[in-house]
Amino acid sequence: MPSRHHVASESEFETTSEGRIITEIQGKEIAVFRIDEEYHGVLNYCVHQAGPLCEGRVTGDTQIAEDGWSWESTREDEIISCPWHAWKFDIKGGQCIDDDRYSVPTYEVEVEDGEIYVVA
Repeated sequence: MPSRHHVASESEFETTSEGRIITEIQGKEIAVFRIDEEYHGVLNYCVHQAGPLCEGRVTGDTQIAEDGWSWESTREDEIISCPWHAWKFDIKGGQCIDDDRYSVPTYEVEVEDGEIYVVA
């Protein structure tokens, strides 16, 4: 049965320039990201070659605009790129952006009285 593990207080997110906090829970490194006032947990492990996924850049995605000629930004600050080989994953759901056969584990995150917990 999963249990809650304390990660940090919400105020700690305001002092980190990285937009994430990486912690160890039950022998696994899990990163907690804050996106649009919501928290999301992701395993710090790239399924490609076991790189430290959550130490990579957080970006958005792009798609062709409705006019068919220009590009538009989407999902701003919702994509994590592995620093080793740039495999990209959706922070909210764990799916690989470039190949939907792959995904990384994600974790439920709860906030209570300003404290952040990962359920694992």
